Amino acid sequence: MFRAHWWAAVAAVTRQVGDLELAEDAVQDACAAALAQWPAEGWPSSPRGWLIGTARHKALDRLRRDRRRMDKEAEAMREDAAPHAPGGWTAGTDDELALIFTCCHPALDPAARVALTLRSVCGLTTAEIAAAFLVPGPGDLPARLAAVLRVVYLVFTEGHLTAGGGALIRGELCDQAIRLARALAALLPSEPEVLGLLALLLLTDARRDARLSPDGDLVLLADQDRGRWDRAMIDEGEALVERALRGNRPGPYQVQAAIAACHSGAATAADTDWREIALLYGELLRYEPSPMAEANRAVAVAMSEGPAAGLVILDTIGGDARLARWPQLHIARAELLRRLGRRTEAIAAYEAAIALEPPAPERAYLARRMREW
Repeated sequence: MFRAHWWAAVAAVTRQVGDLELAEDAVQDACAAALAQWPAEGWPSSPRGWLIGTARHKALDRLRRDRRRMDKEAEAMREDAAPHAPGGWTAGTDDELALIFTCCHPALDPAARVALTLRSVCGLTTAEIAAAFLVPGPGDLPARLAAVLRVVYLVFTEGHLTAGGGALIRGELCDQAIRLARALAALLPSEPEVLGLLALLLLTDARRDARLSPDGDLVLLADQDRGRWDRAMIDEGEALVERALRGNRPGPYQVQAAIAACHSGAATAADTDWREIALLYGELLRYEPSPMAEANRAVAVAMSEGPAAGLVILDTIGGDARLARWPQLHIARAELLRRLGRRTEAIAAYEAAIALEPPAPERAYLARRMREW
């Protein structure tokens, strides 16, 4: 329950009192109070509302005790009665999205902005965080948008393919990222990259139910039952791609959404236009010249031109240190080596992927692939 509601409670209290550190302390105190009270008194009808209300009162009590923070107390008390939130955010603004924009302050290094927000969203640890941030007004949004988009994308990525542990998918993170992307699209409906990100998340998450078998085994894209894909999400995502591209301001999220649309638009795996996907990955490299994008292009090239052509690309980028601990690189190499009949090298690549401890369903799939040979 705390994992489900912590982030929302911190975001709501931060908007009310204007201090992230104070809000986190207050929500922690509220969680401690819940642990003490709920076993004896029963769960409240709205756990999230209880946490937010209790944390808000604890934050205000702390402000009252600290006479050096009288100005913040007055602002917090005005927030309680005023129809608008401070700093330009209306009362109807998504609290969590507002806090993401707050954390993505341009005074911070871009990596620090993302790390700070991911610490709250995903519960990750960061070495050091700035103590205070200003709540952004509408004029601040453009300078922070790229970092905000990156945060939402990484939250979804962690949910879609968890870095490790027993589960392949963390559905609550996927849902949270999509909700935040929707809030962004409502806030900035004319930003093509915002629409592209939302489209990408919808088109990717539409396949969620088909990615695991009833027994919990991993099912690759080519083998998925496309009848289990969420057609409503696909229709919405494809419409968003078209709408974004009409803005004639292309960007990396729009390109990735177009790649996802190539998959969703294919009636069968055999109908997939891999040549178009390879070209789109080439376009993506203009915006994000990363080895991960190059590795994905290699897979698309292998599907359109043959495994040998794709393997040349993978082996060229294989020395990049950033890829050394990326299981998907070793998996891709193993599959291409398998198609070329190079058994010993393929098994070594499978073993290298397993050694990096991907999620349990993925490890089971790799072990099964080696046994099937």
